Amino acid sequence: MASLNDYLLVSGLLFAIGLAGVVLRRNIIVMYMCLELMLSAANLTLVAFSRFNGKNGLPDYDGQMLVFFVITVAAAEVAVGLAIIVALFRARQTIHTDDLNSMRG
Repeated sequence: MASLNDYLLVSGLLFAIGLAGVVLRRNIIVMYMCLELMLSAANLTLVAFSRFNGKNGLPDYDGQMLVFFVITVAAAEVAVGLAIIVALFRARQTIHTDDLNSMRG
């Protein structure tokens, strides 16, 4: 059976991969996917802590309920973020951040 440390290790690796993708990559779509990967790592941590922080043999569902709120916010972020990316692509014909150094059109 997997322990809490195993889940936290996987979550830390996912977060580190996402952070490296945001810092190192210059494609807006890849950066956006890496941000979502970082949110998923945080969700995994919340679920792992709520599972292993049980009382009387039952898991504590507070962390799992918080994950539903994070997923809801992430869904709204996807809708708004992709709309902004599409608008930027239509205006500039590129999705590379090096070419998007000015907010002027």
